[in-house]
Amino acid sequence: MASRVFANALRTAACASRPAIRSMPSLAARRTPAAVKPMIASQVRGFKTLDFGGSKETVYERSDVPKEKLLETFKDDTIAVLGYGPQGRGQALNLRDNGVNVIIGQREGKTYQQAIDEGWVPGKNLFPVLDAVDKGTVVMNLLSDAYQKEIWPQMKPLITPGKTLYFSHGFSIVYKDQTDIVPPEGVDVILVAPKGSGFTVRRLFQEGRGINSSFAVYQDASGKAKDRTVALGIGIGSGYMYETTFEKE
Repeated sequence: MASRVFANALRTAACASRPAIRSMPSLAARRTPAAVKPMIASQVRGFKTLDFGGSKETVYERSDVPKEKLLETFKDDTIAVLGYGPQGRGQALNLRDNGVNVIIGQREGKTYQQAIDEGWVPGKNLFPVLDAVDKGTVVMNLLSDAYQKEIWPQMKPLITPGKTLYFSHGFSIVYKDQTDIVPPEGVDVILVAPKGSGFTVRRLFQEGRGINSSFAVYQDASGKAKDRTVALGIGIGSGYMYETTFEKE
């Protein structure tokens, strides 16, 4: 529902920005009732600020992070995508197609073989999960909730200062009393949550479009977490992004 409202709002903003084709008297005769506060869109340095009846929302677009900026942002990084399920697969393939240095962390089995079939090479960019965590500077934790909890005690020591820990939903962090997942200090902890399945993330990217996503920063050790989160969100295939919190997500 949230993504549908968000998409409708963007369409409304786009329509609002089109040149008027009616005469001024005609427009004046069809005034908006005073009690209604219309949504207003304004362009600020490449991104839109939407005003929903007094509540302002900043929306970032794919054009805000061109490919050159994406590659510059992550030129020294190794993006480790943990899990090759629907979200892991979609996000990893999109990042790879965007030219980012990506590796996969996946247990052996049917999904591991699928990764091989789609061009990931064991020992080169396909590794056991903990090996990928160790090698990655940006660790995208897209494992199942149960496996995130199970593997965290072995994973946490490998999330060293300077790294980034990424999620696509807030459960593991918000409900740490149940998951025991408490991020170490000195790392950025971020979230990008596509508003659709991993299959949709991939399909829209291949069609030259993008999915709506929310993003959040839980811990900003680098001082650059927000900018990097937006860039990474565009890299995985987002067309529009708006800010939220781990708790709300």
